[in-house]
Amino acid sequence: MNRIIVIGCPGSGKSTFSKALHSATGIPLYHLDMMYWNEDKTKVPKEIFLRNLNEVLDKDCWIIDGNYESTMDMRIEKCDTIFFLDYPVEVCIEGIMSRRGKKRSDMPWIEKSDEMDEEFLNWVKNYNVESRPKVLEILAKNVEKEIIIFHSREEAKEYLKKLDLLLNKK
Repeated sequence: MNRIIVIGCPGSGKSTFSKALHSATGIPLYHLDMMYWNEDKTKVPKEIFLRNLNEVLDKDCWIIDGNYESTMDMRIEKCDTIFFLDYPVEVCIEGIMSRRGKKRSDMPWIEKSDEMDEEFLNWVKNYNVESRPKVLEILAKNVEKEIIIFHSREEAKEYLKKLDLLLNKK
């Protein structure tokens, strides 16, 4: 486990899980949102985003969290391990609501607690119908990778606890 991607619905806790995985393993962590967005909520030019992503993908080890379907194939090609946080939409919406107004290391701006992007929220509400089937199809085509799917935050926490115990025994 040296090249890891963490995917899942927005609000599922990809960044939180990735930070804990980084802490347990020492593997460098990269957030796609930090590569893709500027502080003023504008997008980084596509060629710069792809250049930065490719620089990370060329490294010997990394954890990359984020979905970004347009780069999923290139990340999967280079990774050896995929974590999919496959949680109910309600859990993800709760996750989105709980992070509003807080500074985050995985996002270049603070989401205001009094604003909600309705288009984004609708995308999240439709994730299990529109995006999840595509993710499952991609995973089914990449069975040579180590694929770990969590269906609850508790499963993910238990995995991290066992991993930490395993790595700290060495």
